[in-house]
Amino acid sequence: MDFEVKLKGNKRDTKINEANGVVYLTFPILEQFGVKHGFSTRLGGVSEGMFSSMNLSFQRGDDREKVEENYKRICNVLNMNHKNVVLSNQVHDTKIKLVTKEDAGKGMIKESDIIGIDGLITQEKDIPLVTFYADCVPLFFYDPVKEVIAAAHSGWRGTKEKIGKKVVETMEEEFGCKKEDVVAVIGPSICQDCYEVSEDVVLEFQEVFMEETSLYAKAKENGKYNLDLWKVNSMILKEAGILEKHMSLPNLCTCCNPKLLFSHRASKGKRGNLAGFISL
Repeated sequence: MDFEVKLKGNKRDTKINEANGVVYLTFPILEQFGVKHGFSTRLGGVSEGMFSSMNLSFQRGDDREKVEENYKRICNVLNMNHKNVVLSNQVHDTKIKLVTKEDAGKGMIKESDIIGIDGLITQEKDIPLVTFYADCVPLFFYDPVKEVIAAAHSGWRGTKEKIGKKVVETMEEEFGCKKEDVVAVIGPSICQDCYEVSEDVVLEFQEVFMEETSLYAKAKENGKYNLDLWKVNSMILKEAGILEKHMSLPNLCTCCNPKLLFSHRASKGKRGNLAGFISL
């Protein structure tokens, strides 16, 4: 890589890897359990222009054949079958789908009926769950006892509605998982310093979270606020019962690293999509 990666703080909970020209991220807390997973960067694909080069979205106007090649490349280095991926269809809501064998390949090699879904959970082997990002917060979950995985997209709306907690509760209800066993990752996303929101957004958060607002929002002279989605999601996961030792926090901001990661804010919307992958 011919540029400097800017990390936030001293934590090293995100690992940068390169294989066959594909640069991707992994999380040591999942690696220790042998869970197949990865988070794409914008490096190592074949897309061009504002999609350069590892764009993984079929919905932003990129050439479909190039996006398919990008999937083949990143799935190859992650030891996953790209024909089995299940693609989410995110709308900044908190709906969660239980993925079965019949869902394998939806959105990739066959038409998908997965609509308006921001969270995916499965106990099936070799069916990678895929969620998409360009500043919003990725959440990944693994229960090593029941062998259940989950992934969720948590923008500010999903964060306010506590999608992370809803995923943990669904894992408990559907698969008998115990929250104290579950490992959780808060992935690369926009940091507080880069994420400016209007006062009305902070007021919505105040209605939900009883903690002192200063814990997650900093007032600015222009009347707006810097909102800390990393902090709020960690609060939500603790409320859900995730043990602190089982939680991985981010140290990599999408907006601070626009040469490495797609960022909606940094690019003013001219960008492709990153994707998170997790599979048993």
